[in-house]
Amino acid sequence: MPNQQQPTPKGPKKASASNLGLRALIIAAVATAAVAVLSSCSFVKLTEAGEKVDLRENSGTENCKRIGVITVSGVDKVGFINRKDTKVGSELLNQARNDAAGMGANVLVPLGMPVEGKQKFEAYDCP
Repeated sequence: MPNQQQPTPKGPKKASASNLGLRALIIAAVATAAVAVLSSCSFVKLTEAGEKVDLRENSGTENCKRIGVITVSGVDKVGFINRKDTKVGSELLNQARNDAAGMGANVLVPLGMPVEGKQKFEAYDCP
């Protein structure tokens, strides 16, 4: 009896369980890499004016004029992944310094630590 070939089925291929698992793994790896890259980026750049704003403790503001309170907020999570506290704190400080410069202040005093990507500062104009 001659060897007969089976006809090749026409139409789209059905995905096997192993192909679906590999695709899910690749998508997860790409997503994780994207989150890692984004979490290492600095979202808030310090402006030239913001560079001139000093950070002090409350004890260094006796001879200063109080301008007001600045509340800043930033990204503390990318998706479901928490960003590093140091990175978030640095961005909040940059934003506060930029905002203080825009208000005519040259000194900032933090009013507590960052909480859930938010922080308050008191802004002063000091001699």
